[in-house]
Amino acid sequence: MNIIEKINEILKEASISKVNLSKYLGVSRQMVYNYLDGNDLSKIPTEKCKLLFELLNVSSKEELLKKEITSDYIDKVNSKIFNKRKDNETKKEIIDLTGVKKEDFLLINDICLMIKNILLDEKSREEETKATLEYLYNFIQNLASNKELKYILGFFSKNFGYTSPNKYAFNENNQFVFESIMFSAMTLYSNGGASRSKLAESHHRWEEVLASKKEEKLSRTQELNTAKLQALRELGYDKIDERNACEVLDKIAEIMSTKF
Repeated sequence: MNIIEKINEILKEASISKVNLSKYLGVSRQMVYNYLDGNDLSKIPTEKCKLLFELLNVSSKEELLKKEITSDYIDKVNSKIFNKRKDNETKKEIIDLTGVKKEDFLLINDICLMIKNILLDEKSREEETKATLEYLYNFIQNLASNKELKYILGFFSKNFGYTSPNKYAFNENNQFVFESIMFSAMTLYSNGGASRSKLAESHHRWEEVLASKKEEKLSRTQELNTAKLQALRELGYDKIDERNACEVLDKIAEIMSTKF
């Protein structure tokens, strides 16, 4: 069992979710997934690694690998998560909006109020609300890298009457084509012309595409890990730190360029 497998086993036994761990470490949930994607601790910054060791009640990787997972040990780990959460709840979380224009500040404020109201008004559907906001969070995370997400926002803004259908904030031709396809799809859906049985094959093809993308991403991650280890070995380093980061990253880029 490698160190990451050991950590995941402890987290599972202690019923500590990636969300709770991200709050404890003070990073995003996605960052936690990145930290625990591998076989060693190389992706975890030193300060975060110390926090993780503190949570797991150890002082080193070797001690963690030897740690016996007993009920008493799990209780200690859980108590640290609980106390940390309790401390955080006593503090007000404030978003730093320094440099944001007044009109943008008001827009951010309105969006935050809407999200707050959703959370407060739909307590009877807590799980559904939580899933909805998580989808929204993931949607926003990818806005910068996926132009179609912006077209989706434009389509629904127009569909709800907030924006003129002939106004194009992005590439006019692409947005026009996408909105037309969206309208056709929404019309088919609303009129009952699409059923699960009729679309099962299409959904299955989509699932296969997603599985292929995931496999490709994992393969890419493995390639990067291999390149990183090779770079460290060739440069004579044991790990990446602040002093050698630029040099190691340049070496990784050089190694990766020879593979394509």
